[in-house]
Amino acid sequence: MADDPLVALAERLQGICLSRGLTVALAESCTGGLVANAITEVAGSSGYFLGGIVAYADTVKESQLGVPGGALAAHGAVSAQAARAMATGARERFGADLAAAVTGIAGPDGGTESKPVGLTYVAVASPDGVDVRRHRWSGDRGSNKHASAVAVLELLVETADALAGRPAATRARP
Repeated sequence: MADDPLVALAERLQGICLSRGLTVALAESCTGGLVANAITEVAGSSGYFLGGIVAYADTVKESQLGVPGGALAAHGAVSAQAARAMATGARERFGADLAAAVTGIAGPDGGTESKPVGLTYVAVASPDGVDVRRHRWSGDRGSNKHASAVAVLELLVETADALAGRPAATRARP
C-alpha cells in the first residue's frame, strides 16, 4: 500500500495535521469514499480525521451538508458552487479545521456538452475561506475517480501546510 500515491499523500497530510493539531473532514460525491479510505489506510488517522459524508444524491447534499437547493437548481451538483457549499457544510458540521469536497462526473455516462465526463470540482474550506479548483480528467471511471481523490488530497496537503505555519490562536474553528 505504501507505493499507492493516495496513501502517500494521506501520510503527508497526517504528518502535517498531527504535528500542528489540525483536524480534517470530508464531503465526497464522485469519489464514493475513496479519499476517506486512503486517509484511514494510514495507522493513526483517528488522531486528526473526524469523518466524512458520501453525498451522492442531491437530496443528501442538501440535507446533510446544507447545500442550498437553489444553488443545485441553478448550477447543478457538478459545479464550483456545489463544491464550495459541500466543503463549507462539512467543515461546519464536523467542527473541523479543514474540510474537503469533491463533486464530478466520473463516467462513462452522465456527461453533457457543457459538463462532460471527467469534469470535477475539488474544494477545501479552511479558516481562510474556500479554495475551489476545476479539473477535467480524460480517463475511464476508475482513473477519473482516482485522479479526483489525488486532487483532493493534494489540495488538503497544500492548505494544511499553509495553515500549519500559523499560530493555533489564528485558526478559528467554525
